[in-house]
Amino acid sequence: MDVLKKVPVSEQDPKVRATNFKEVCLGYTKEEAMEEANRCINCKNAQCIKGCPVAINIPGFIEQVKLGDIEKAYQIISESSALPSVCGRVCPQESQCEGKCIRGIKGEPVSIGKMERFVADWARENGIKPNGAQEKINKKVAVIGSGPAGLTCAGDLAKLGYDVTIFEALHKAGGVLVYGIPEFRLPKDAVVQKEIDNVISLGVKLETDVVIGKSTTIDELMEEEGFDAVFIGSGAGLPKFMGIPGEQTNGVFSANEYLTRSNLMKAFEENSTTPIMLGKKVAVVGGGNVAMDAARTALRLGAETHIVYRRSEEELPARVEEVHHAKEEGIIFDLLTNPTEVIANEDGWVSGLRCIKMELGEPDESGRRRPQEIPGSEFVMEVDTVIMSLGTSPNPLISSTTKGLETNRRKCIVAEEEFGKTSKDGVYAGGDAVTGAATVILAMGAGKAAAKGIHQYLSE
Repeated sequence: MDVLKKVPVSEQDPKVRATNFKEVCLGYTKEEAMEEANRCINCKNAQCIKGCPVAINIPGFIEQVKLGDIEKAYQIISESSALPSVCGRVCPQESQCEGKCIRGIKGEPVSIGKMERFVADWARENGIKPNGAQEKINKKVAVIGSGPAGLTCAGDLAKLGYDVTIFEALHKAGGVLVYGIPEFRLPKDAVVQKEIDNVISLGVKLETDVVIGKSTTIDELMEEEGFDAVFIGSGAGLPKFMGIPGEQTNGVFSANEYLTRSNLMKAFEENSTTPIMLGKKVAVVGGGNVAMDAARTALRLGAETHIVYRRSEEELPARVEEVHHAKEEGIIFDLLTNPTEVIANEDGWVSGLRCIKMELGEPDESGRRRPQEIPGSEFVMEVDTVIMSLGTSPNPLISSTTKGLETNRRKCIVAEEEFGKTSKDGVYAGGDAVTGAATVILAMGAGKAAAKGIHQYLSE
């Protein structure tokens, strides 16, 4: 065993997986997980915990994996995380726990994420559930949104004994986990639904098809329905566009709509009632994880797919692993390229994307080098579908129907960083509704912090 290198994890062959929606990464076996666990040097001052937004006792669970006690490893993880199977798959470990790993100084960091995934999957397959509350507290908390922030907040409050109800606008719980992340990265029935079931098993109630701001309001929940506190974890589902000519042309999607159709509505199936109007050549504009998800979905649906991004590969905000997988599968990267117009044919459908080549100048406020147009470098990319993946912002419905709830100029809810307290008494918020679009694990961290804040508030 080479202690400087991770135990490799099995994956589907790129040529095979590019034609199906089955999971790309196949995960560790118990033997492989135990071998990888033995690479951990069990630091006294574990930096990996500091890199985890939900502060999992990482050395503690890894020690149990070393000993082969996977159930105990799971209970250690589930003390801090409501969604370990999800996090083991989609967290950017390379910039969080694994990025802090001391083993990574002279070699490769310990594969914390893959071990977390193995432990959580083993627990699910063996019917192991997280531990619930010992005593009930006779106070009601409403959680708005069943994405990672809402599920985490609800799970933590239920473990403390509170009477928690989640209100979800869609017909299926899970938020971005079910509509935003493709099946080949995060299986819906086998993984996401089982994690949601674990939260429900703690005593959490779930009401779907309830649009807060339309069906009822936060004020009504508190004043008429007897909720003592509210957590807003409604996410950021309002897509952004470039504002270039032709963007309203038929065949232009937001990545949100495209992925929701594919993931939640199963639009890739022949008998689906919500088909995706997919052509033979697709351009995905953007360079984040969502752009990679949309591009890899289009590829699996049979299209030649291009990522169009105005900076270089070094500035791509997507995870290195996602870029690597996309390249392996055959996604074409048109970097240092910026769209200026969507071209329509005489029938009103996309026929091309006018672009200009870019070069990088001095760093901007984000720290990345600012892209600048190269005069005279315009060209037309022949495509018949364009997917805009430029980020999202919160829907203003909740903030506009709630008295005394402060928002900022980006329409995000203003909340204190430590515990998510908003300007309205008894109302807390976290995740993308506060920060704008971010990662699953950061939303979970915010949900966890808000649960602590709500517990303090209701204990006063």
